[in-house]
Amino acid sequence: MVMAELVERYWTAEDVRALPEDGNRYECIDGALLVTPSPRALHQVACTQLVRLLLPFVDRHALGDLLWSPADVELEPGSLVQPDLFVLRTETGAQIREWRDIVGLLLAIEVLSPRTARRDRGIKREFYQRVGVEELWIVDLKARLVERWTPGSDRPEILRDLLAWAPNRAQEPLEIDLPSFFTKVLGD
Repeated sequence: MVMAELVERYWTAEDVRALPEDGNRYECIDGALLVTPSPRALHQVACTQLVRLLLPFVDRHALGDLLWSPADVELEPGSLVQPDLFVLRTETGAQIREWRDIVGLLLAIEVLSPRTARRDRGIKREFYQRVGVEELWIVDLKARLVERWTPGSDRPEILRDLLAWAPNRAQEPLEIDLPSFFTKVLGD
């Protein structure tokens, strides 16, 4: 069985980059290989709606770049993740040319799907907190809520009505009406 062989070794970011392109997303954290098939359409609809809400705010406040997967984000040597959406920081504040130019994330967003929920809430959330991602949003479409995590938190802030994001360089927070967001995504 191929998948068993893939998991029984210590994986590095270089190993992951050497894998053939086959439509899956590959990540590795602490030597563990994470394989995710292409996302479902509803997942992509949610990501698109988030981009529409976030991009004007990120641009207006010159926060950095809002990007999405696939992306080889290496926030610590040897580990490689692909957040669904993210706002990045660079060493100089200049536009990135290579994925290695990313030195940190202001925001990482993971939209849950049945195949990724356990991983997104577990190993990936712990990784993002450990490497100092300033804020992580785990978007749960089924429960119609967002879990907000920060580096030192033991539990998420559960948001059902309003998500207010106030990074340091923004003059005012971005406010997302969550019931409206979920209605646009889910169509009801």
